[in-house]
Amino acid sequence: MSRYESPRVNTGAAKAGAVIIVGLIVAGVVIYSSVSIVEAGHRGVLLHWSAVDTSVPPLSEGLHFVVPFADSVVNVEVRTLKYVKSTTSASKDLQTVSTAVTVNYHPSPDSVHYLYQEVGLQYEDRVIQPAIEEVVKQVTANYNAEELITKRPQVKSDIEVEIRERLNSFNVVTEVISITDFQFSALFSQAIEAKVEAEQKALKAENDLLRIQVEAQQQEAQAKGVAAANIAEAEGEARAIQIINEALAQNPNYLEWLKTQEWDGKLPLVVGEGGTPFIQIPTSP
Repeated sequence: MSRYESPRVNTGAAKAGAVIIVGLIVAGVVIYSSVSIVEAGHRGVLLHWSAVDTSVPPLSEGLHFVVPFADSVVNVEVRTLKYVKSTTSASKDLQTVSTAVTVNYHPSPDSVHYLYQEVGLQYEDRVIQPAIEEVVKQVTANYNAEELITKRPQVKSDIEVEIRERLNSFNVVTEVISITDFQFSALFSQAIEAKVEAEQKALKAENDLLRIQVEAQQQEAQAKGVAAANIAEAEGEARAIQIINEALAQNPNYLEWLKTQEWDGKLPLVVGEGGTPFIQIPTSP
């Protein structure tokens, strides 16, 4: 062989090797395209040629096999999410009210493919925000500014019911809705504070008046009790005198007999003229 002659190359083997390599690459791409993973806390929306396949339920967490190149999976989070919105509205008496509402929610796991099909992944901006703004303005317009404070549980309930109904129609489940703040103008806040202070002073004055009335009634009752005791005592003494007078009328010696009931048997140290004691012992007839 001449030194200028090129070495012979087995072109058949080279072609075969190239085909095998290309086949492996294609197989790897096909296998990769046929496998889809749904992350924890998510549901998978199956797309067939970029169209939502509503014939199958959303895919659960884990590994799934799909048709390569034709199907794809979109992960949608279904864990508890939070959305905070501050809205300025007018009360029934035309007071400006700033309301902060916090909504804890999650997309419905069984209907998340409808949410993606009808709204998309930007459902917070497209659905939740407008719903909160409209409901807050609608509800606060039904109450005076003072009622928004005194009837806060009822206001919260009205807002919660309306937001829940609106979001449920888009397959979004509300968990907790909280009114985190009510803010009014500085002038109105001062008026509310002055009114509360006046009511507290009026209540204190009313309680003081009630206490004075109770004490007066107690003193009056006590005075009546003392008077009744004095009357009873006087009536007792009068009755005793009446009994003695009646006894004296029947027996003139009754008084002398009463004196003997208290005599201890000793002659008195002091006697009257003639040595006669003061106490005379009646003689038997």
